[in-house]
Amino acid sequence: MAGGKESARQKMINIMYLVLLAMLALNVSETILNAFKNINDSLETSRKNVDASVSQLVAAFESTKLKEEPQRAQPIYEKAKQAQKIAGDLNTYIETLKQKFVTAGQGIDPASGDLVERGNVDIAPGIMINQKEGAKLKQQINDTREKLLALLDAKDRASVTFSLEAKDPEKLVNGVRKSWEENNFGEGTPLTAAMTILTKIQSDVKNAESDVIKKLFGKMDQAVVNLDKFAAVAVAPTSYLIQGQPYTAEVFLTAYDSKANPSITVNGSPLSVKDGRGMYSVNTGREGVFSWKGRILVKQTDGSVKEYFTPEQKYQVARPSATISPTKMNVFYIGVPNPVSISAPGIPKESLRVSMSGGSISGTNGEYTVRVTSPGTAKVTVSADVGGKVQAIGTTDFRVKRIPDPIAKFAGKTGGSMPSVAIKAQSSLFAVLEGFEFDAKFNVTRFTMIVQKPRQDPVVIQGSGNDLNAAMRSALAGIGPGSRVIFDNIIAVGPDGSSRQLNSIPLTAN
Repeated sequence: MAGGKESARQKMINIMYLVLLAMLALNVSETILNAFKNINDSLETSRKNVDASVSQLVAAFESTKLKEEPQRAQPIYEKAKQAQKIAGDLNTYIETLKQKFVTAGQGIDPASGDLVERGNVDIAPGIMINQKEGAKLKQQINDTREKLLALLDAKDRASVTFSLEAKDPEKLVNGVRKSWEENNFGEGTPLTAAMTILTKIQSDVKNAESDVIKKLFGKMDQAVVNLDKFAAVAVAPTSYLIQGQPYTAEVFLTAYDSKANPSITVNGSPLSVKDGRGMYSVNTGREGVFSWKGRILVKQTDGSVKEYFTPEQKYQVARPSATISPTKMNVFYIGVPNPVSISAPGIPKESLRVSMSGGSISGTNGEYTVRVTSPGTAKVTVSADVGGKVQAIGTTDFRVKRIPDPIAKFAGKTGGSMPSVAIKAQSSLFAVLEGFEFDAKFNVTRFTMIVQKPRQDPVVIQGSGNDLNAAMRSALAGIGPGSRVIFDNIIAVGPDGSSRQLNSIPLTAN
């Protein structure tokens, strides 16, 4: 059920509905079946009364408001007719379900005025559960509710209260969560009880229709205010714009009537008016200072027209510009923090909004740090808060590259001749980045050392890290002039986490 304050009629219907559900838990006796018949008759009478009330309400609206104020009343009247059709469609569908009950229940008993098989507890579940009519009914109920609510504005939707809704129960019954249709038409439901439930839903439909139409027609009863004092006002969100940003301003009357339809022009060109306000919008494709003035014509209740002018308004259009400069390079490198300075002429640094794709950027007040993770292209976008609105002012694409491969060195050399004593004195290999501006370090993780003495078979030794192991130092201890020492398969890992295979280092002892 919907929240909020309910009418006395709706409370009565809900109470009868609760009584009906409570009776389902009892043994079905003639007395109980008669009680269901009485409740059904009462609901039918209430529904007919509401239907008559709605018909009279619509007829009265047609004969008065629709004739007296057709321009204002016609849209409201059309919505009311939509509400009647929406509710009528659901009511018609429920009538087809009732007819199925009558047919399956062997018609109406003239003596009781009720179904011949009114105590049958298999017919209703068979039609509503097994044949899925209950699920269809639930969907139509909820669809009808949404369609009726959609006819109202947001304020009225929040305040309207009607019980036309089919929701699955939140609480478990004997440890089982039942659906709405099982809860109303499930196992053990007498046919006359199911018929009464359908009548109750029809009553809910009619009440919902009545509530919506009353809300709609109530709009016509709202007072129409005629004001005799006006002041022309023009309000622009900002006088500073950048090229491409539209210039907008509200031109309206203070103490104005939202239902009024004044004639508003700017520099002689008419504006479209909505809710008593004209919206002025121009293209800002050119730089410079521009001005405009608004004119408002208001028709008075005596038929005369009064004229009002806005003060002259000025605005400036500037070319968009933003400075995005990488502090050290014209590319972003993976694995290291890339410092970036960003500024935009005419805009405070604290008003800048900086974002990027292809990486992440952090920082404030013009100084930022970019981090990227994969090669390709990254885009830095600069926006600014101008007059309370965020406006894009510039973008720049950057290449994203891996840090260059370092150079493998042993004793500061990449190859060539070296005294045997100098070779023996070294203990490590190094990966050196030459001419790279960033503070990036590579670590050698493994390599192979090959020692070739004259007229002897080569000795191949594997090593990990960048230090020579004991076997390598032992092999180097026996070299002399003419011996060759080669460092090969050198692997280093940098700050981006990728493994790089570096150059070989061929050395000849002398």
